[in-house]
Amino acid sequence: MIDDSIIKEHGLTQEEYKRITALIKREPNLTELGIFSLMWSEHCSYKSSKIHLKNYPTSGKNVIQGPGENAGIIDIGNGLAVVFKIESHNHPSFIEPYQGAATGVGGILRDIFTMGARPIATLNSLRFGPLSVPKNKTVMEGVVSGIAGYGNSIGVPTVGGETYFDECYSLNPLVNVFCLGIAKKDKIFYSRAEGIGNPVLYVGSKTGRDGIHGATMASAEFGEDLEQKRPNVQVGDPFKEKLLLEACLEVMEKNLALGIQDMGAAGLTCSTTEMAANSGTGIEIDINLIPQREQGMTPYEIMLSESQERMLIVAQKEKVKQAQSVFAKWDLDAVIIGHVTDTQNLKVKSGDKTVVDLPLRAIINQCPVYNREAKPPAPPAPVIDLNDISFPENYEQAFLQIIKSPGLADKQWIFRQYDHMVQTNTTVLPGADASVLRIKNTNKALAVTLDGNSLYTYVNPRSGGIIAVSEACRNLACVGAKPVGVTNCLNFGNPEKSEIMWQFKEAVHGIAQACKAFQIPVTGGNVSFYNETEGIPIYPTAVLGVVGVIDALDKIMTPEFKAPGDTILLLGENKEELGASEYMNQIHSKKGGPPPEIDLRKEKRVQSLCLKAISKNMIKSAHDLSEGGLAQCLAECCLLGKKRIGCRINLEDKIRTDALLFGETQSRILISLEEDQEDAFKSLAGKRKVPYSIIGKTGGENILIKHLGEKIINIPVQKVYSLWKYSLPGFFKIE
Repeated sequence: MIDDSIIKEHGLTQEEYKRITALIKREPNLTELGIFSLMWSEHCSYKSSKIHLKNYPTSGKNVIQGPGENAGIIDIGNGLAVVFKIESHNHPSFIEPYQGAATGVGGILRDIFTMGARPIATLNSLRFGPLSVPKNKTVMEGVVSGIAGYGNSIGVPTVGGETYFDECYSLNPLVNVFCLGIAKKDKIFYSRAEGIGNPVLYVGSKTGRDGIHGATMASAEFGEDLEQKRPNVQVGDPFKEKLLLEACLEVMEKNLALGIQDMGAAGLTCSTTEMAANSGTGIEIDINLIPQREQGMTPYEIMLSESQERMLIVAQKEKVKQAQSVFAKWDLDAVIIGHVTDTQNLKVKSGDKTVVDLPLRAIINQCPVYNREAKPPAPPAPVIDLNDISFPENYEQAFLQIIKSPGLADKQWIFRQYDHMVQTNTTVLPGADASVLRIKNTNKALAVTLDGNSLYTYVNPRSGGIIAVSEACRNLACVGAKPVGVTNCLNFGNPEKSEIMWQFKEAVHGIAQACKAFQIPVTGGNVSFYNETEGIPIYPTAVLGVVGVIDALDKIMTPEFKAPGDTILLLGENKEELGASEYMNQIHSKKGGPPPEIDLRKEKRVQSLCLKAISKNMIKSAHDLSEGGLAQCLAECCLLGKKRIGCRINLEDKIRTDALLFGETQSRILISLEEDQEDAFKSLAGKRKVPYSIIGKTGGENILIKHLGEKIINIPVQKVYSLWKYSLPGFFKIE
């Protein structure tokens, strides 16, 4: 008997339960209720977000696959396609940091090779609470170890990402994982169950009790019962996944599969229902044929399990034995568990007994879609009045305090744990504006970056969304890449709260506006709601993964100064903007707005100029200005290279010194070039109507900055380097 408490335990409302009974014209049994609870969960159905996600641009001349599949696909020429996506694994990573993060990596890898692509890189965007709190440090260490343990073992490099810290993430860390793969354009596979009577094969690891109701857990707030949710976290095996990856790619190369789908969130339930629904067919399976690693598992447990490293394949009858022989070679199960039907139903049997018989349309297509109330919070985010902000007593101390802040300090203590050179494609290592990977057997390279400033999005969600896209594209421009596609991971609180829904709606519209301006399609992504614990939400955190193409390997640019005596130029304009900046947070302990203004037309012109200058071999380095402002950008240009070259800067802007040094005004790029290129660059900038200023020279052992002739910062590069690299608590020096 299904009562109100059981309905609530499954994350469904009374109205949703009534809708289910109306659609199937009877009361569901417990297994059927579990299936609906997964597929109607926020994590799987996007019932609160899809109405807003429709605003995204999703098509374009090079788009092969947009939203709706396991991953997006963009044609990059040479008969090749790039396959990419980002997903979240936030809730599991707090409950069980190592396995939560590890299985997040495993899941996104399967999303990519399910499409017929070989994964060539992963990146991650991480958010934790302050490391001064022992629990936060433990969570962070577990997450980083999980990412390293899975990625290093399977042989896919982790080539970049971002890590930030704030109190709002103490009870709800964010673990967003991105994966990029390469496929032959004529060897792309989809989630389909076609051909009535064709066999359905279960391949990969055996099914256990781990991860049951994982998707439902990811669609609810945390309370005080966290330990009880530990069984909802999956357990990963990267060595088994490596076998599965190679076996699946071999089966697809030999055309032995008609359709393929990984068993990720919602496990067997998701793969069976989505494959059949995508093809307008039905599917019937026998639960007794499922390979199981535990005794006495019920149909409910088997259908809801999220055990890792499993796939569902539909194959032609005459090719089944060939497919099974491939999986046997890789020491993997490949068992026929059912067949495709013409019923448009999901039918699950246990021997002769039918335990599930549901219309696929009800499960997939008739989930409720909510247009939830969205209104700005009252009071809104605080506004900073610069007239109330005092100047630092010592600019050097302020500069050093920002340099060593957890969000801006060097992250080598994280990425040194990742193998970023396996597969030998990595051309620009972690720490630059974007990661760059060569495409073997071509003269091209791929660039990819993850970006998102959660404080900007908190104080102004629409601006935060626009800036996230703009900064990601600017990062690509700084390495010489043109953006071709976007994937996004949207991490927000409880969508049932009107202020959270307003944040989400505004951020999505901002992202859409910027993507349309840059003419780049959104090919997919992930929405992670209910990032709240005991009623405390995270900052709205929109993470943008943008992929770009570099047409020639000799046109790759990096941020570090290359030689003394080069001229340093600042593209764009400096403004008195300090709202939502790292400076206000670190020096004045204020997190209010407004964020920097953003003019997309100016932004595009600055990026276009940078790309053109790189293509003409005019410049020797390029680095975008973002968190920490001009001072941080200059320091990184000095510190990122092995030579650690200093600089001599003289700034003439008649604005506040702290805003000039630490303001985060958008649409700015710092470049260096040889003196004999100055005239040619001046002409190029004039044609593109981009303002710029010559601000200094590279060279020396100090970072020397003057404002209107007055020396305000003069610090040895080595001292800055030591603070930037070794200041975070509890970590050993890396020599």
